[in-house]
Amino acid sequence: MLFSVEINRIMADITTSLVKELRDRTNIGLIKCKKALIEANGDIELAIDNLRKLGQATADKKAKSLANQGLILIKIATNSKYGVIIELNSETDFAVKNKEFIQFGEQVVTTALNKQIINLAVLKEELEQQRIALVDKMGENINISRLGVLKGNIEEDIIVSYLHGTRIGVIVSATTNNVLLSKQLVKNIAMHITAIKPEYVNEDDIPSHVMSREYQIQLNIAMQSNKSDEVTKKIIDGRMRQFIKNISLTHQNFVMDPSITIQQLLYNNKIIVNKFIRFEVGE
Repeated sequence: MLFSVEINRIMADITTSLVKELRDRTNIGLIKCKKALIEANGDIELAIDNLRKLGQATADKKAKSLANQGLILIKIATNSKYGVIIELNSETDFAVKNKEFIQFGEQVVTTALNKQIINLAVLKEELEQQRIALVDKMGENINISRLGVLKGNIEEDIIVSYLHGTRIGVIVSATTNNVLLSKQLVKNIAMHITAIKPEYVNEDDIPSHVMSREYQIQLNIAMQSNKSDEVTKKIIDGRMRQFIKNISLTHQNFVMDPSITIQQLLYNNKIIVNKFIRFEVGE
């Protein structure tokens, strides 16, 4: 009886939208998605892992639930030592195109830069009265949803940005001995990040739990092939190398010249990428 009640509770928690999200992220049929969510007690990340272990789903990149409307805004200090990126959201496309909404966004990102605010809650508090006034005027909710900051720590550090339309933005912190010559190249790398969506700069930056999770998934998949231990190990090693390439910037082939990797490009030009922040509306 208790088991039956628990099953009913789990099934009630598994909404149509949750099943749809799993389907969107895995391209698996609705029935299999619902079954996987039931077996995972409604935990979508666990459901994805289990489906991948069974070989029924391909690798899922960072979970994204894209909101429809909003702006990404970037502001870099004139000395290129400090950069700010924000996301400002609204309910409708009408608001995003509104002149006062755009002006408010500029006010937000400029305030964050000029006052060197690094905490989202502090930034929101700083501009709450202006936000409320704009909400009252436009008749829909407006939210400062994200704030990212990069700061140069030494003389050779520069902050460079790239904004793709109004929906995707990247800021990059890099170290170089030739600031003037390196700015365009770092901007090209920011464009690469916009398009290819790496999650980390180097392999060493990938958290151990992320690597361990992927290894266990690939181990389960490889074991199902009934190959020898030697062949199984080669399969796992190859898939882990591809996984690292997919999420690590320096391991990726440069989008503007696929014949070289980002690592080679940086080495050839004596540049080090320290960190990057990539925002896409609604992530």
